[in-house]
Amino acid sequence: MEKIIKFITLGCKVNQYETNAMAQKFLEKGYKVIEENNEDSEEKPDVCIINTCTVTNMSDRKSRQMLRRMKEKNPETVVVAVGCYAQVAKEELSKIPEIDLVLGNNEKVEIVKYVEEYIKENNKIAEAEDVMQSKEFSDFGNITFSEKTRAVIKIQDGCDRFCSYCIIPYARGRVRSRKPESIISEITKIAEKGIKEVVITGIHIASYGKDFAFNKNSELQNYRLIDLLEEINKIDGIERIRLGSIEPLLITEEFVQRLSKMKKICHHFHLSLQSGCDETLKRMNRRYTTEQFRNIVNILRNEYKDVNLTTDIIVGFPGETEEEFNKTYEFLKEIKFYKMHVFKYSPRKGTKAAIMKNQLPGNIKEERSKKLIELSNKNEFEYNKQYIGKEVEVLFEEEKVGVYKGHTQNYIMVYCKSKEKLDNTIKNVKCKKVIEDHILAEM
Repeated sequence: MEKIIKFITLGCKVNQYETNAMAQKFLEKGYKVIEENNEDSEEKPDVCIINTCTVTNMSDRKSRQMLRRMKEKNPETVVVAVGCYAQVAKEELSKIPEIDLVLGNNEKVEIVKYVEEYIKENNKIAEAEDVMQSKEFSDFGNITFSEKTRAVIKIQDGCDRFCSYCIIPYARGRVRSRKPESIISEITKIAEKGIKEVVITGIHIASYGKDFAFNKNSELQNYRLIDLLEEINKIDGIERIRLGSIEPLLITEEFVQRLSKMKKICHHFHLSLQSGCDETLKRMNRRYTTEQFRNIVNILRNEYKDVNLTTDIIVGFPGETEEEFNKTYEFLKEIKFYKMHVFKYSPRKGTKAAIMKNQLPGNIKEERSKKLIELSNKNEFEYNKQYIGKEVEVLFEEEKVGVYKGHTQNYIMVYCKSKEKLDNTIKNVKCKKVIEDHILAEM
């Protein structure tokens, strides 16, 4: 009898990629995968895999709630916790009665084996190898299972930066880069399926190839992200290459000169800033100054006139004074990011920032967060407004009641009503009106 499996994904694009990869492995074994968001399905999953996140305390709590809720709803379902939270809190999770199986990040590649062993033996185990010992990229092979018109491609894992607030290096381990031939093979297969856009992602993609340098006899010793992008740009069928979150210091004059020759690169860059104050950046162990960041922004804006810049900001970091926050606010006003993802600092056990003095109360974090979100919304509206009356090129991704949603290559969300089927097509449309976080357009 066909077994049914459900996946729930929390967190980043890397997790989404790995969920697709795990789903494909179960499909190959004859399982039926039911849609993640299909709460109304009468089909009860035999197995539910929750791909957890641990980037904040809220992520941990959400992961625990999701795991418990799934068991309460379907007591007979085998509930499996995998991913970053499972990696760093394996002992804690293995004591929660609603969870049947706990697996870390390294175990995702062999997920089918672990789940089937559990079902056969009915024996609760906690398997999460020490990722800090991992030296090779865990490659799932070609992953073509995707429910969307945009495919996420994971090119590396791990991070060596050790920012003082971040637990992710302990959940993901050191930098391990995926071999270029494996990446090119997967994207070629994805292009053959008709998918037009790929998102290049990883835990710290700016470090791609850094580990290749240790192999003195390898042809890949000097191979880096820009070399990989040039190869991806040659793949027929792929029309857009979108970069995931990138380390600001990756952006140099030389990098952008080479990048600008690739017509498929999207003019949208997510540069993770975290703070606009040099003193705060130093405590965070971020390795750039606001002056360096300003120069990086100028390099991009000089090259791409329609460039769209987004970022992440942490408010209420330990020791952040009113003066330091005001420096951040003024810097953000100057840079004018299109969108800012604002996070209220939450201490992560095991990080340096968690034991720093001068931890800030919640009300101050809330107040500062609101101020930055207001600025972000204002910037987004003003940026979108400049396109009214102009034509933009949109890759349409999904449809609801005759209205299609898609994105421009510089990542503006566009809605357009159409009788013609627009799924996975690239069309020029005319911008008519800005509504909240998107533009309403017409054919």
